Amino acid sequence: MVSESMKFFTAKILSTCFGLGFFPAAPGTVTSMVAVLSYFFIPLLHNPLLLLFLVLISSGIGIWAGGVMEEHYGNDPSIVTIDELAGQWLALVALPEGVVPLVLSLVFFRFFDIAKPGPVDALQRLPGGWGIMLDDLLAGLFANFFVRVLLLLLTFFHLWPSL
Repeated sequence: MVSESMKFFTAKILSTCFGLGFFPAAPGTVTSMVAVLSYFFIPLLHNPLLLLFLVLISSGIGIWAGGVMEEHYGNDPSIVTIDELAGQWLALVALPEGVVPLVLSLVFFRFFDIAKPGPVDALQRLPGGWGIMLDDLLAGLFANFFVRVLLLLLTFFHLWPSL
């Protein structure tokens, strides 16, 4: 049987993305940037099925670990950043290659995660780790969609190579 302190320690390590959540300023943005950089420097992550698998795994871990962290720190503690990791990776799934789509995915994801329009805010209100994770996953879906729309518009106006 796992002790309560070991459960808390494990949840703390995983939910903070191995300590990124303790960054003194904007830990969510820092974690999102690390997610983009990992995508950029690890070509294996360009495989959409692998990236979706990692989103699912990190989401499952985040639901559990986020719930544990809420028990100790209150509602949606800022040190919990596994939700930004999963959401940012979802924002990157199957985007065209290049720095521009990466930067746009980061900008759109952070916008939707911080502004929390309508349904993103509604999901944040779910209890425990569910609320922590699902609002960021929806923000990631919105970001992915809006990057695609913007790139399509840029293509239409011949400002971006043909998709």
